[in-house]
Amino acid sequence: MRDLVEIGMGRTARRAYDLEDIEIVPSRRTRSSKVVNTGWQIDAYRFDLPLITHPTDAVVSPETAISIGRLGGLGVLNAEGLWARHTNADGELERLADAARKGAGWAELGGMLQELHSAPLRPDLLAEAIRSVRDSGVTVAARVSPQHAAELTPDLLAAGVEVLVVQGTIVSAEHVARDGDPLNLKEFIADLDVPVVAGGVSDYRTAMHLMRTGAAGVIVGHGHSPGVTSTDRVLGIGVPMATALIDAAAARRDYLDETGGRYVHVLADGGVSHSGDIAKAIACGADAVMLGAPLASAGEAPGRGLYWTSAAAHPSLPRSRVAPGASLDVDLRTLLHGPTSDPEGVVNLFGALRRALAKTGYSDLKEFQKVGLTVRP
Repeated sequence: MRDLVEIGMGRTARRAYDLEDIEIVPSRRTRSSKVVNTGWQIDAYRFDLPLITHPTDAVVSPETAISIGRLGGLGVLNAEGLWARHTNADGELERLADAARKGAGWAELGGMLQELHSAPLRPDLLAEAIRSVRDSGVTVAARVSPQHAAELTPDLLAAGVEVLVVQGTIVSAEHVARDGDPLNLKEFIADLDVPVVAGGVSDYRTAMHLMRTGAAGVIVGHGHSPGVTSTDRVLGIGVPMATALIDAAAARRDYLDETGGRYVHVLADGGVSHSGDIAKAIACGADAVMLGAPLASAGEAPGRGLYWTSAAAHPSLPRSRVAPGASLDVDLRTLLHGPTSDPEGVVNLFGALRRALAKTGYSDLKEFQKVGLTVRP
């Protein structure tokens, strides 16, 4: 039964929980972390880590997409970002970082991003960025917004994209546009030969609708990171991640029964700041996590220690600040795999996940989704 509370005369609201509100309960068994498996597979593509990057230029360049792929995850390029608009995107990001070093505030930095994104999309630059990732041999993924999915996808597929991510703050099965035909995701996905990941969503019903479009994966959340995203303040929309993930996992289970065995992956995008949050997200039913801010402190990150989501560059209503990430002197490999002397769960993110599985006695991620949970008082 849903936990409803009265918030005024005649109006109730559901009580929901974030990842920080829950804890994982150990079982009677433990095992060595050397014998646990953190791999996951979506469609024909298998990864050693349950990691897909949030598609922001602050974290993902063609070079870092390659590095993340070689380290076991999936790097997602923003097909509407700076590498698709500027011949020297890295130089433009250095200019942004230099302004931050000189004391520019978040409003000024956001204005710079808006200006950079006002440049037209160039299919040739986009194809060049994607081909450089494809030629490295790692899995190629790119993100488009629902507004530009139909327009950009043919170029993405021609360049070699293998996993398509259709992502916005909120994504529905049918995006209604002011001009032209609406994007019907079911028809859109049916015409493609590559797996499509779509989102974000925050409840059972919307997750189920997206699963019925034929999506291979559903993104839960909108990339919330403390001090960076402002969707709750701008739009009044929030996603309590623990509850949202559990609801989406329930939709996945019911859809599996409805279709006689079609499994749709649930990806957690938001609320993850530490390695323990990764473990909690998977315990709530996620198959993988979309990481943004936790990767911004890597020495290879193109944002030079700054972080923002793609919503920061919206031309009229930004919903993300440009903010400094954690001040760490660490490379991407160490950030993901360790070793580390840091005790706060911000380095060796997936080594910690392996240890969480081992300490609770589970051998792989699907088993770990059955772990017991408690709610903090």
